Amino acid sequence: MQPVSTRVMNLSHFLTETARRYPDDLGLVWGDARWSWTEIEARATAFAAALQDRYGAVKGDRILVQSANCNQMFEAAFACWKLGCVWVPANFRQTPEEVTWLAASSGARGLIAGAEFTGHIDACAEAVAFTVTIGGEGADAYEALVAAHIGVAVAPVTVDRDDPAWFFFTSGTTGKPKAAVLTHGQLAFVVTNHLCDLMPATGPKDASIVVAPLSHGAGIHQLAQVAHGVKTILPAASRFDPEEIWALVAEWRVTNIFTVPTIVKMLVEHEAVHVHDHSSLRYVIYAGAPMYRADQKTALQVLGPKLVQYFGLGEVTGNITVLPPSQHSVDDDRMRIGTCGQARTGMQVQIQDTEGRECAPGETGEIAVIGPAVFAGYHDNPEANAKSFRDGWFLTGDLGHMDAEGFVYLTGRASDMYISGGSNIYPREIEEKILLHPEIAETAVLGIPDPKWGEVGIAVCVARGAPPDTAAMLDWLGARLPRYKVPKTVIFWTEMPKSAYGKITKKLIRSELISRGDIADG
Repeated sequence: MQPVSTRVMNLSHFLTETARRYPDDLGLVWGDARWSWTEIEARATAFAAALQDRYGAVKGDRILVQSANCNQMFEAAFACWKLGCVWVPANFRQTPEEVTWLAASSGARGLIAGAEFTGHIDACAEAVAFTVTIGGEGADAYEALVAAHIGVAVAPVTVDRDDPAWFFFTSGTTGKPKAAVLTHGQLAFVVTNHLCDLMPATGPKDASIVVAPLSHGAGIHQLAQVAHGVKTILPAASRFDPEEIWALVAEWRVTNIFTVPTIVKMLVEHEAVHVHDHSSLRYVIYAGAPMYRADQKTALQVLGPKLVQYFGLGEVTGNITVLPPSQHSVDDDRMRIGTCGQARTGMQVQIQDTEGRECAPGETGEIAVIGPAVFAGYHDNPEANAKSFRDGWFLTGDLGHMDAEGFVYLTGRASDMYISGGSNIYPREIEEKILLHPEIAETAVLGIPDPKWGEVGIAVCVARGAPPDTAAMLDWLGARLPRYKVPKTVIFWTEMPKSAYGKITKKLIRSELISRGDIADG
């Protein structure tokens, strides 16, 4: 039987409904500025009217966004969705050339950009039909457009479940970023699932602080806050500042944070955590990469049982597994060390071999997932779609295994594995051991070509103080790992290069090793 209708709620209704329920409650705080839910809804509607009246924006138009976190970026997403346009946020730290490529590959019709990004605006000028500037002047300035259209009614367009709402660019760990198509129906499920599995009982008395760009996972997280009337706190500083974050947590009685393990590490190791009251926190949610056990213990000791881990790529919008506070523990005997949790509500997770067969418990294979949170595919990229789907399952590219109770353990990206002397080496296991060394703060292990063994490991480390003796460290590591897994070389850097989202990625590490002349290109 064919479905009678595939129509779903327009995502912009999350904001409309919250403004109806809690009209005078604060919805957004940014520095000294405050906006109620009614004001945010009015501004988003005004900007939607401007897009429609001045630029002729219609359903299906892609609107590229090049902006640091700000209230306008927060509002613009809902404005786009009201019209059925597709929100296409870029990583604001990318170069003008990279963003121009995103404009062309996404087929963007318009650009919303911070006025300070003049190079990006100029580079994209020929690719887009119009540009709106945040913080700029003139008729195409965001604030002028809002002021001119405030009070103009806009009826949200009707949407089906699979109508695109958001082009979520992958981080591009291999080659160019791909635009994962997130839809109205899929994102509504994701929001519901986040509120169910990550932060139960979250509502209008809560507050959430943003410590990452809204263009990525933080934007998804804040969408869930809007759905339940939770105020969002945007730090005033343009750069990540642990002192400011902890001060805001205390001032606004923040109850949830979403971030990545490296940011959690910086937050709990900063002295400000002991100065400001953070007892209001209920959920410190981390994703993007597993947290090393040593860092996990530190965070639990400092914050208490507040950690929530989830595993999920942008293509599944974070919805693969969850490990709630009750399953985190400082005590090794009470914790399944290395797990990223069990399948999210409504999702099915499986470990598969190269032929698509389900692996036995404990057997390593590729993590595959199926369910309502899986994206609609990559925009204009049939080759990537063919590689990423098999018999309805989305293939994550991550390796791992599952125990008999359904807990998933990540081994690493398939692309991170290297083969030394005929043996498969998974860097994460080695990194976990290195971080047990009291003098090591961060590390990344990569495989590099070797004439004798095929590939060998190289460990890049950041020391807590003066770097330890390399030979002594390798001897220390040799007592904790089989010899064939011990890296051949250890290099010390003063800091690790990180992505715009605070993650340590092997692509950046390898590029830096090549640029420094530590390994050969190719």
